[in-house]
Amino acid sequence: MVNTPRSARHGALLVGTVAVLGLLTACGNGHDVHSNPPVTASGTAAPATDGTKSPAPGTSAPASTASAPAGAPSSPGASKATPTAGGGGGAATTVPVSSRCHTSELSASVGRNDPGAGQENFPVVLTNRSGRTCTLHGYAGAAFVNGSGTQLGPDPRRESGSPTTITLRPGQSAWAGLTYSNPGVSGAETATPAALLVTPPNEKDSLRVAWSGGAVPVSGNSSSVFLSVLSPGTAP
Repeated sequence: MVNTPRSARHGALLVGTVAVLGLLTACGNGHDVHSNPPVTASGTAAPATDGTKSPAPGTSAPASTASAPAGAPSSPGASKATPTAGGGGGAATTVPVSSRCHTSELSASVGRNDPGAGQENFPVVLTNRSGRTCTLHGYAGAAFVNGSGTQLGPDPRRESGSPTTITLRPGQSAWAGLTYSNPGVSGAETATPAALLVTPPNEKDSLRVAWSGGAVPVSGNSSSVFLSVLSPGTAP
């Protein structure tokens, strides 16, 4: 057994201890680099991923420019607004659609003759006598009849025109012109009707109006009777 002097053993232990301490110090410093807490620094933030910049310190963030789809609730659980009739700002209103006028809701009359240039011109008037609003569109039908109800002459022919829908509130009227050449000028064969039957557009039942306009052409030259498209009112 070799005896090592005490001073040599002490020196070796000292050197070993210093080496171990140096190694532990190096490891401790490396661990501290990754575990130090982050430091908050003032300044301008980098651009966000959507291309917008974060607000500077002390300012509020701008409102979002993206809009929700029309009519969609602004947040979960929010209800969709419903327009109210008569409201401001262009609120939608619901307007009821009127149906056509039926024969039973109308009355018929024949106005005063307005002759001119060898023509006889009578306004045939339909009036809404019901308690509701209804519509007329196009041409009425007409026929002259004798006392027993037999038709005299052919049906009136339609004059050219542009039919429009006429809305009649209770008590309002529409009219059509009944026109024919004066038989004394045209030389047509004539008959004197007892009544004029008037049929509203798109109806089958007729209204009977007593005829006081005298003789009408029923056959021969220039015997055609014409009826114009319905217009609002009671006369031209």
